[in-house]
Amino acid sequence: MSEISEKLAEGAGGGKLAAILGEDFSFTQAIGGFRGAVESVAPGGIFVLVYLIWGGLTAPLMAAAGVALALAVVRLAQRTPLTQVITGLIGVAFGFWWAKTSGRAEDYYAPALLINVGYMVGCLASLVARWPIVGLVVGMVRMDLTGWRSEPELVRRARAGTWLLVGMFALRLAVKTPLYFQSKVAWLGIAHIVMGIPLYALTLWCVWLLVRGRVMPADPPETAEASVEASAEASAAAGLQAEGASESPLEGA
Repeated sequence: MSEISEKLAEGAGGGKLAAILGEDFSFTQAIGGFRGAVESVAPGGIFVLVYLIWGGLTAPLMAAAGVALALAVVRLAQRTPLTQVITGLIGVAFGFWWAKTSGRAEDYYAPALLINVGYMVGCLASLVARWPIVGLVVGMVRMDLTGWRSEPELVRRARAGTWLLVGMFALRLAVKTPLYFQSKVAWLGIAHIVMGIPLYALTLWCVWLLVRGRVMPADPPETAEASVEASAEASAAAGLQAEGASESPLEGA
């Protein structure tokens, strides 16, 4: 990754959305790295696998919770950042509680459905308010939350990118909601995995195609200052040359 890309990723907090901000797109960054992808997929994958082998509810839930806890313990032991694994652990705990309370295995995925609804509504709200979420991410990197709005082309592209995110969440809901209400747990689990990280990374790549080359302002403040200083220096130099030219005949005399 180039120096500029690293700075952009750092400015975005190192999150998965930072993948849309670099000069080059990184699928590894979009999925949170190989380890992050495994930590995101493993609990749900184990839940589906155990459900298919043993059936019932207790064994799949205990297996998923055990994997999530094991991943968190490994992170703690290695003293590595816990943000992503803790987020996953909270999701597993919520799904565990919901499914255990209702006695329905498909309710393990109910929190994920609600989260998708929330994200989709949030993106739609940003579009209605004319502050598309992709533009806000760009503004955060620029450390200027409003400056990007003065660039009509960037606003248009940010709006299109936000619509792509809305489409991703809507597609997930369109596929998984019927499976949930039909209690097709295995297919729901498979859809949850396939339409999770892989679809998210593909969507971010499409958003990156829209905003690449437009993340940093065309004429950032530092560049403008440098241009002014250069112009001032050039004017001063021209003045000195003119002064020298007017004195030279006198010196010759």
